[in-house]
Amino acid sequence: MSKKYTLPEGSLISYFSNKVKLYGGINLAQGLPGFQPPYELLENLSEISLRNNVHQYAPGIGNIKLIELIQQHYQKYYNQLTTDNILITQGATEAITLVYLYLKQKYGKLNILGFDPVYESYNNLPKIFGDNFYSFAFNKQLDFNQFEIAIKNNKIHLLFLNSPGNPLGRILTKNEIDKIVELSEKYQFYILIDAVYRELYFFSEPYIPFNTDSSYLFYVNSFSKLYSITGWRVGYLICNKEQMINIRTMHDYTGLCVANPIQTAIAEYIDNNGFINNYVAELREKLKNSFNKLFQALTELGFKIPTIEGGYFIWAELPHQYND
Repeated sequence: MSKKYTLPEGSLISYFSNKVKLYGGINLAQGLPGFQPPYELLENLSEISLRNNVHQYAPGIGNIKLIELIQQHYQKYYNQLTTDNILITQGATEAITLVYLYLKQKYGKLNILGFDPVYESYNNLPKIFGDNFYSFAFNKQLDFNQFEIAIKNNKIHLLFLNSPGNPLGRILTKNEIDKIVELSEKYQFYILIDAVYRELYFFSEPYIPFNTDSSYLFYVNSFSKLYSITGWRVGYLICNKEQMINIRTMHDYTGLCVANPIQTAIAEYIDNNGFINNYVAELREKLKNSFNKLFQALTELGFKIPTIEGGYFIWAELPHQYND
């Protein structure tokens, strides 16, 4: 029990996932869907792979049809959303990194804040670039007095916000998010809204403060979890046009473009089936049922589970008899 051990380098998620790939087992380390993608989407990709015009670079900003479909889907949330506000990225991770690099270029040393427990990209990006990361814990309610003190005292430049959360599937209320946005305008810090799990809620659709006029809001999402295609790596970023000009330039020299056949397959699938369709509705139910079974079993074993309202994960506190 007293034997010393050293943590592996890099991502613990990747470390344990690679172990499973090498030696077998059930992977509880990574948000991998246990579901097949939509059959129509797979058929699209198979047929598209035989075409002659999709095997060279896609446009750097993304497949034009796919961008137009994203614009059409979000028009009901945004005022005056145009294709100039949208960029297709190598998954949500590249979008998050591009926003980070854009603000890094703007300010130099950054102070970052995220809600605890945090997704590992949020605290590791600051570590990689020599910046400061601060976590803020809350469960049932967000203490705005303490939150404002943390923002002010730590001179925060960027807040990572995901709803439902990762790994704690807590959904922030409209009132909470509106107050956070008010504070961002008061203290002039940016908010990166990571909405990868937005459509995978158990009860009600999460509120998002969509506003392309705001220079303080960045919206990130992807198709990875929505259609169970994490290996395809297709995400997107929506933000203010002026900021997008700089971010697209960064993307040209880092990510360049997302795989052309894959973007084309997703665009044609959405065009034929809709953005949020029967597959997504059925996926929500599967996740909810899985969560309920795990919740019951873990509770019977003595685990304490906080409020979870969506996403892929169940976040549980160890029973009191275990201290390791």
